Amino acid sequence: MKIMFVCHGNICRSPMAEFIMKRLLAERGLLNKHSVASSATSTEELGNPVYPPAARELRKHGIDPSGKYARQLSRGDLDKYDIFVGMDGANIRNMHRMLGEGAEGRIYKLLSFVGSSRDVADPWYVGNFDVTYRDCLEGCEALLDAIENGEIQAK
Repeated sequence: MKIMFVCHGNICRSPMAEFIMKRLLAERGLLNKHSVASSATSTEELGNPVYPPAARELRKHGIDPSGKYARQLSRGDLDKYDIFVGMDGANIRNMHRMLGEGAEGRIYKLLSFVGSSRDVADPWYVGNFDVTYRDCLEGCEALLDAIENGEIQAK
């Protein structure tokens, strides 16, 4: 399964989810079975590294996000990834617009995998990077379980 996590700028939430998922895959011995990336719906942060407070939160949990730079989601990603996982409702709307036809049934909201319609907490405005980490961890664990249980299929 090829997974693309998406948020507004690709410097906080989606890279946190990307690196958390990579760790979960490594812990379960599944890194060779799945691939993970992240991107932005906007162009505001393109080329920038993971936002320092987000990187600090990841490092607190033993995850190093070095080498990650913001990139924008593109229609071409439809051919490269099986599913697209957004962090909030605005991301989901923008993903549908940007990906267009062919994205039906392949776009999900991260916390939907835990049975919630809630958005992943956006730390950009409130600074609660620990809450965002917990949201991403909870969502990624549930997403990985859904993939492993066959509830979500590759395209």
